[in-house]
Amino acid sequence: MSGILSRLGAFLHRQMPTHAELEANRLTAPFARRQELFRFTRRSVPRGVAVGLLIGIFALIPGVQIVGAALMCVPVRGNIPLAAAMTFLSNPATTPLILAASIWLGNRMGFHADLSTFSALYESGAGLGAWGRWLLSDAAPALVFGLFVISTVAAAVGYLLSSWFWRHWIGRKHRARGLRPLRAVPPASDEAVIAEPEQVA
Repeated sequence: MSGILSRLGAFLHRQMPTHAELEANRLTAPFARRQELFRFTRRSVPRGVAVGLLIGIFALIPGVQIVGAALMCVPVRGNIPLAAAMTFLSNPATTPLILAASIWLGNRMGFHADLSTFSALYESGAGLGAWGRWLLSDAAPALVFGLFVISTVAAAVGYLLSSWFWRHWIGRKHRARGLRPLRAVPPASDEAVIAEPEQVA
C-alpha cells in the first residue's frame, strides 16, 4: 500500500505547476502572490483535489481547466498546484471515456443523445464544426448532465481519499519521528567536584 501511495504522490508532484510557472501565466499570476493558496495543509489538500477533479472533468477544455481550478481555489482556499495537477487526469487518453460515460449517464436519466454518432465523430477525427452541430442537437443536455454528475462524484470521492491519504502520510511521519533513538546523555564524570555551600560566619 505504501508503494502505491508513493507512486501516486510522485505522479501528482510531476504534474504540479511550479510557483514560477503560475507567476509567468498572466491569468494565474494574481493568485500566485497569495502564499496561503500554496501551502499543503490538512484542509487545503483535499479541497485542491476536489476542485481539480470537478473542473478538470466538467470543463474539458485545455488551458481553461488550470485557470478555472485556480479561480475556484480562491474562495474555497484550496491548494492551487494540487488542483492544477488533478486537471491532468482528464487527458487525450481519458477524455473519450469521460464523454462516452457522460452521454450514457445522461441518456439513462431521460435525455437523448446518439452515442453512435459520438463514436463516429471521434473515430473520424471530426472538426469543431461537426462537433458543434452535434452538441447543438439533443446531445448537449445529456452530455452536460452526465459531466456534472461524474465530476461531482469524482470530486467528493477525491476529497475523502485525499483526506485519508493526508492523515495516513502525516501519521507515518509522526510514528517515524517517535521511533527515532533519543540522543544519549553523556554520564557525569567521576572527577566532577560538587561545590559545597559557603558557610556564613
